[in-house]
Amino acid sequence: MQSITIRRPDDWHVHLRDGDMLKLVAPYTARQFARAIVMPNLIPPVTTVAQAASYRDRIVAAAGDSFTPLMTCYLTDLADPDEIGRGHVEGAWVAAKLYPAGATTNSDSGVTDIRNIHPALERMQAIGMPLLVHGEVTSPDIDVFDREAVFIDRVLDPLVRDFPALKIVFEHITTRQAAQFVAEASSAVGATITPQHLMLNRNALFQGGLRPHAYCLPVVKREEHRLAVRAAAVSGSSKFFLGTDSAPHVRGAKESSCGCAGLFNAPYALEAYAQVFDEEGALDRLEGFASLNGPAFYGLPLNPGTVTLERADVDVPDRIGEGEGSVVPYGAGGRFGWRMA
Repeated sequence: MQSITIRRPDDWHVHLRDGDMLKLVAPYTARQFARAIVMPNLIPPVTTVAQAASYRDRIVAAAGDSFTPLMTCYLTDLADPDEIGRGHVEGAWVAAKLYPAGATTNSDSGVTDIRNIHPALERMQAIGMPLLVHGEVTSPDIDVFDREAVFIDRVLDPLVRDFPALKIVFEHITTRQAAQFVAEASSAVGATITPQHLMLNRNALFQGGLRPHAYCLPVVKREEHRLAVRAAAVSGSSKFFLGTDSAPHVRGAKESSCGCAGLFNAPYALEAYAQVFDEEGALDRLEGFASLNGPAFYGLPLNPGTVTLERADVDVPDRIGEGEGSVVPYGAGGRFGWRMA
């Protein structure tokens, strides 16, 4: 197969940042995706309807009117069920994001104990509002490579039992345990999968030295986990869908004594996914993963229009942007075997 045409896809997990960074990165997401679930971990976090509406306007100004940002509410220990419900009914946001406090970038205002947000979760379950979960515990005594698996046992499994009708997206899954949990859960549970967790294992962090541009959270795992997540993505199961977790940082913030977590994969996201599905002999399942499964889970209409990918080498630049504001894209200096026509 030399080309493939699929219905216009969506990105069900992206970080667009704000200010100059937003203006730089948003067009790359809008070039490929009609809609995107936008993460709310700004400083300060997006916790009110007014903040979500203002942020949405800034995104549209940066990305263009043809792109639809789907906004989310940042959950804190003091999450207000009434504000959450009002925002969902009014269309200010489509989902709420659970960050365990301290789990990742700008998550210090996150939830310290899942029981603190039970009233909010009860409201969300009642109105059909999805919960998006960063699935890692933050206890310092838990190895960073085990934090997703422990989260399933300690938090997610009880959560699913306590709120059986609550729609839950297990974001950016990275482990065999996560893939199995989602596959065996009810239809109320789905998962997003990133390009990097399909393509990299933890050796990528240390190839010839410490590689900050392979560092994201959750971190990439052992090869057995990469293969399990890859199998889930190409399986054809409607429970798994595209979510890049594109998370840009300026080059200096990555290449520092305490580098930030996050990979900027938006510029060549579809190319990366197409390469994975091609390698697995599953190009016929790419449309389901990229364009159909997410809308079905969220109860949203499919996008009109199509995009075409063709088999051709595309070289990835070393950086995007200028000077101190430049960002290193995922795959920098390498190439993908597919490109958008």
